[in-house]
Amino acid sequence: MSDTDLSAYKRSAALTALDYVKDGMVLGLGTGSTAKEFIMALGTKVAAGMKLRGVSTSRETATLADRSGIVLLDDNDHWPIDVAVDGADQVDPSFNLIKGGGGALLKEKIVAVSAKQFIVLIDYTKRVPFLGKTFPLPIEVISFGWRNTARAIEALTRSRVVLREQAGAPFRTESGNLIVDTHMARIDNPRELDAALHHIPGIVETGLFIDCADVLIVGTPQGVETYHATRP
Repeated sequence: MSDTDLSAYKRSAALTALDYVKDGMVLGLGTGSTAKEFIMALGTKVAAGMKLRGVSTSRETATLADRSGIVLLDDNDHWPIDVAVDGADQVDPSFNLIKGGGGALLKEKIVAVSAKQFIVLIDYTKRVPFLGKTFPLPIEVISFGWRNTARAIEALTRSRVVLREQAGAPFRTESGNLIVDTHMARIDNPRELDAALHHIPGIVETGLFIDCADVLIVGTPQGVETYHATRP
């Protein structure tokens, strides 16, 4: 499977997501390669006269949205987000997600839960029978005492915890925090794990997105598949 093929599947999922966008909407704009495809596709709608406003989850996304003609709301506004659209690093059969590979998980989660509808775009390789194993769980932590926080995460998960680095230095989120990637063989109960992790002082947010996704759009070699979450 080539990167070109995967890019095409992401693009097809992004184009399908345009069906959920209506004139005058406020959109939550995710971060990463699949979200980028969606934002660029939105640019064609804006160029054709559609009026859209957006909430950005990263500086990278803000720059791309500006180039695409999308007016961004201020970070400190109260956002009436109609639809948020983002990618995911893993999705299990219950629509639980791992996100944070790009390091924007905190802002992404704030935007996702603030939206009336959250749409997740992936290529088919991101669908997994269970979370973990092939992708570590990103956890955003404050820098103060981060080694103690990492040790507590290791004790809870019985897994290897690695500080994320970039260009030989600790990776910093846009909020100035660190990310530790937790390499777990299998996450059997994402909801329980997420709750337990939030009891550890120093953890800002986890990359587990539980009961967030309303629509899953998957680009596959056979075409685009769309699924809707069913909840009580």
